[in-house]
Amino acid sequence: MTKRDYYEILGVSRDATKEEIKRAYRKLALKYHPDRNPSKEAEEKFKEISEAYAVLSDDEKRRQYDMFGHEGIDQRYSYEDIFRGADFGEIFRDLGFNFGFGGFEDFFEHFFGRGYSRRKRGADLRYDVEISLEDAYHGKSIEVRIPRTERCEVCNGTGAKPGTQPVRCSECGGTGQIQRSRRTAFGIFTQITVCPRCNGKGTIIKTPCPECGGRGVVQKTRTIEVKIPKGIDEGAHLRLAGQGEAGEDGEAGDLYIVVHMKPHEKFKRDGENLYTEKRITFPEAALGGNLIIETLDGTTTLKIPPGTESGDVFKIKGKGMPKMRGFGYGDLYVKIQVETPKKLSRKAKRLIEELSKEISKTE
Repeated sequence: MTKRDYYEILGVSRDATKEEIKRAYRKLALKYHPDRNPSKEAEEKFKEISEAYAVLSDDEKRRQYDMFGHEGIDQRYSYEDIFRGADFGEIFRDLGFNFGFGGFEDFFEHFFGRGYSRRKRGADLRYDVEISLEDAYHGKSIEVRIPRTERCEVCNGTGAKPGTQPVRCSECGGTGQIQRSRRTAFGIFTQITVCPRCNGKGTIIKTPCPECGGRGVVQKTRTIEVKIPKGIDEGAHLRLAGQGEAGEDGEAGDLYIVVHMKPHEKFKRDGENLYTEKRITFPEAALGGNLIIETLDGTTTLKIPPGTESGDVFKIKGKGMPKMRGFGYGDLYVKIQVETPKKLSRKAKRLIEELSKEISKTE
């Protein structure tokens, strides 16, 4: 699915104040919070509105989103960092959900399981595809080949040879961190660094897996089916959750399909509307009548009035692109170009001269 607009998710305008954003989130949180609504759909909705609130309630994240859209967030912040700093604890206490939330860590511990925030999520991947206007009109399934890291199936991602287990690091005691303190003239200075022995994992693999060499992940190339929805436009991002790089200790990242449109020889696009030109003869312009107009799904008839001039534009309702949000289609705008013949037979010249004289009489 295409990732939805954060403002739309919360039901606020793009110039909404922080208080309006917070008020909208509180209202939706009461409706979709898992303790109020235990359905799976509600849980996913709750995560969606929480992500939207975490971005829009933070000045810098909101600025990045307003400038670059989802790409400005997804390429700059990890999934954990998106939520970091949001005042969920305060909001849920006010709403009567007493989980002892103190901020980011407690929020993730409650909704994603203990230790989730410390897991190393895999990197997101980006794949650019180019499709035709017809593909965007009808929708289409395509296959893409993605090179990526995946969890090792031999050791199930542990990095240890089957039948063995990683052991606790003796250097850091399994914490993944080394704490060193020293006394200075101003007090005790404490420095916390990543354990150099286990590289912050807290465990040591004594017998590495022969397949992945102890990494827990292997390099693969996968063929993935991508469904291009009707009405998709230039620059749209399709998010395929969990189809990115495998995390060495945690969940996989996401795959983002970025859509680009091939130029079309007959139509130009502006959002949901299409624009084309129709060349007609002078008699057709003078007398009016029915014109056959090509569309992306066949042909249609356009009736033009007598005296149509070159440059006149006519709208054919419902013959544009499918609407991504809601139902129906945009419109097709047809610009008329009246052709002037460059070569005339003697008979044609005589008839035009007679026509000119006749027109002069009626003016």
